[in-house]
Order: sequence, then structure tokens, then C-alpha cells
Amino acid sequence: MKIKKILSVAALAGVGAVALASCGKNTKEIQISIPSDGTNQCRALKLLEAAGLIELDPAAGYSPELKDITKYVYNIKVVPQAADTLANTLSDYGASCINGTYASTAGLVPSKDGIIIEKQDGSCENPYVNIIAVRTEDKDNADYKKIADAYHTQIVAEYLIGKYEESFFPAFTYEAKTADAYSQTVKTVDDYASSTKNKTYSKKVTIGVCGARNDYWKAVQYVLDEQNADIKIELKIFSAFNLPNSALNSKEVDLNSFQHKAYLNSEVSANNYKIESLADTLIAPLTLYSKTYSSLDALKEAAGLKNN
Repeated sequence: MKIKKILSVAALAGVGAVALASCGKNTKEIQISIPSDGTNQCRALKLLEAAGLIELDPAAGYSPELKDITKYVYNIKVVPQAADTLANTLSDYGASCINGTYASTAGLVPSKDGIIIEKQDGSCENPYVNIIAVRTEDKDNADYKKIADAYHTQIVAEYLIGKYEESFFPAFTYEAKTADAYSQTVKTVDDYASSTKNKTYSKKVTIGVCGARNDYWKAVQYVLDEQNADIKIELKIFSAFNLPNSALNSKEVDLNSFQHKAYLNSEVSANNYKIESLADTLIAPLTLYSKTYSSLDALKEAAGLKNN
């Protein structure tokens, strides 16, 4: 079975209209925390809309703000909070929208612990697909294109899925495999990376990244070596999200890979960087988690329909 990217938004427990006979029942306002940063807040609001909890102004498109909430369908309160604190404060809220990176660190798995998962369209129109960025003047560089092509391979897709337990999904076409197959690919790549630490190359490409979850570049290196590309990928890890684009623009690194398209576009607009997207890479879905409610229907029933 071929998987063509990740489409739409799917609930784990009936997104269908839950009239729920909430009238006459004891309901209460339920607080739902969402990321406070601009782009992830947009995604969280779209997720709550898909869940049927709120309605948004259609004119806001992919980028709604709190002011674009036109209706609270259910008796909820949306509370913005720093994204990196949401997992730790999950028990303080009726539910929280948490992205894959922070959810995984907290041991949360979307299909097991989530009540609705953002499964984003991987098309070029989706601003929340992560990308490899390149300086505009180097967009046709043959070695950079080889790296992008190596990323868009079955091995990398299997590694992403097997290594990160639903934190990441490939933003390119791949063939679904069994869990055992994914695990075997992860082992093969990790063993190869350990055995070739002293391998020499004639060319080196430095890629700026953030955080510690960048092992999938081992799979890209594995593919490049299988192709005899003679290109060494070297990662430069930055401590803050505002640094890799500046470093790319100033030629401190050759490429970077840490951001989605919306963030890249905002950085280019704000700083007049001469950089752009080279290739799509992965999608890190946002998920609505709850320690209190086992399903979206249960949350809706507890909240009750709001008298707008």
C-alpha cells in the first residue's frame, strides 16, 4: 500500500456531531491549553475547529488567531501557554494541544494517548510541513539536490516512523511496512552509523538543526553512502530557533532543517534573508491529549453545548 503523505484531520473517537443530550446535565467550562507561539497556535485552533469544539472565520485560512474564533460550540475556554510546558501541565487542564516533539519526550503517543490527531495535508500549500532550507543562490546545487533526493527515500521514511513513534511522519510518498520492518530499518541504520564513524569523504555539507531529535539524518547518510555520493553530512546544532536561518543566510552552514514553511516565510519577511525551501521533509502532528477524558465525545459531554 502506498501512502501519499498525510491527509486531513482525524479524530480517534467520533468527531461526529455529538448533540450529547447535554441539555439538562451538569456541565462545566473546560479549559483547553494550546501553544502560545503564533504558528503552533494557528494549528491548535484549526485542530479544535476540526474537533467541532469551536468555529473559525473561514477568511483566516491556515493562520487563524484567537480573535478569529467566531463561535464556541461547546463550553470551553482556550488558554495559550508556552509550548514546552504543555506536557508537564496536562493534568491542570481538561485537555491540551501538544506537538509531537514535546509529547514524545513526555512519553505520549498520539494513537494511544490522544483524543484527536492533526494529520496534515502534505501538499505544497500546507504551511506546516517541515523543510530543508537553502540559500536562494544555491538552490540548484547538485550536492544539495542529492541530499534532498536521499531524504525522499523509503529507508528514511521507515526510519522516521520506526524511530520516533508517531512524533514525525514523512512528508513524501512511501510504502507502509510492519512495525517489525520499521524496527529492523532503525537497527540497520544505527548499526551502520556506529560502524562508519571514521569513514572519509571528499565533500562535506553542514546542516543547521535544533534540538536532539535529528537521528534521521543517519538514514539520509546511509542512503547517500549506498549511492556512492561521497558526501558527508555534518550537523551543527543550534540552541535557539532564531539562529539557524541567520547562520544559513550568512553562509555559516550550507543548509538547515528545523522549521516548517510558515516559520521560514516569517523569518524571511522579517529579516530579508535570501533563503528558501529546497525540499519537504516531515510532518510533526499536533495532538489533543487529556488526562481526564478518554475520548472527544466524553470531553464534549462534560463541557456541554455553549449558549452562544
